[in-house]
Amino acid sequence: MTFALEFTEDPSELLRRSGDLLEADPVLGTVVASVTARAIDEIAAGEPAPTYPRWWLSVSDEATGEPVGIVMRTAPFSPHPLYVLPMPDTAARLVAAALVERGEDVSALNGALPAAHTLATELARRTGRRAWVHEHTRLHVLGKLIEPAGAPDGRARVAVPADTPLALSWFRAFHADAAAQAGRLEPDREGEQFDEDAIASRIDEGRIWLWEDGLSTPVSLVGFNAPSFGVARVGPVYTPGAHRGHGYASMLTAHVSRVLRDSGLRVCLFTDQANPTSNKIYAAIGFEPVVDMANLVITTRARA
Repeated sequence: MTFALEFTEDPSELLRRSGDLLEADPVLGTVVASVTARAIDEIAAGEPAPTYPRWWLSVSDEATGEPVGIVMRTAPFSPHPLYVLPMPDTAARLVAAALVERGEDVSALNGALPAAHTLATELARRTGRRAWVHEHTRLHVLGKLIEPAGAPDGRARVAVPADTPLALSWFRAFHADAAAQAGRLEPDREGEQFDEDAIASRIDEGRIWLWEDGLSTPVSLVGFNAPSFGVARVGPVYTPGAHRGHGYASMLTAHVSRVLRDSGLRVCLFTDQANPTSNKIYAAIGFEPVVDMANLVITTRARA
């Protein structure tokens, strides 16, 4: 099998070329679908073009024209990692060659295994560098929802504008705390960044929930992404250290998942494989593994 590669900076063009692939497995394609839909909305709203690299790559069977994979570079944060959906290893190596030919400076990527690992390894080989896994993750989809046992005191509620400062601080704390729990160091000023406007927008859209304890104090947060192709992706899920171990995150995640499911959506989320506690919590609620993924880093060129 030979493959055709088509780059585009137009998210609508990506859907024209590869929308069938996303529609066929909307859980597996949840990140690509939601990011692409958001980019289409931004263009329709007349927002200025981003100053960072933003493109999509359709990979198709050259003989039939059928899409077999997608790569995108749309992350607004440094180092602007690639995102990779499953594809044959031969196609992944072809993508690496095309990226080198385009002069793309790629030092990080995230995506489904084994395609992401094959692409990173080939990029490293072609540029005299080394690829290694920074984080193992796993995509899960909600099967049968299982209500948590021993419900804690309190209640779930949708966040309101007055919760913006608290929600912003918890969104910012999430990645650092998750890395610490997994025994991993996170680079400064890398990864997704949040500001007050972004959090306020999510709150306006009803996409952030809080669990209040019996004293009406917020003790846990669950967010979710705007649905795409009938799938909503839960995250982040965050409970400050002082409030952990009481079942707040389990109860709130189950509640939000139920709300989404009852609205006719499939529900998915990502977990860090190095955090057995969160993986156990989600499995107990009814989330089932879909695919293993990884965040990979490509180091600077080795010295001669």
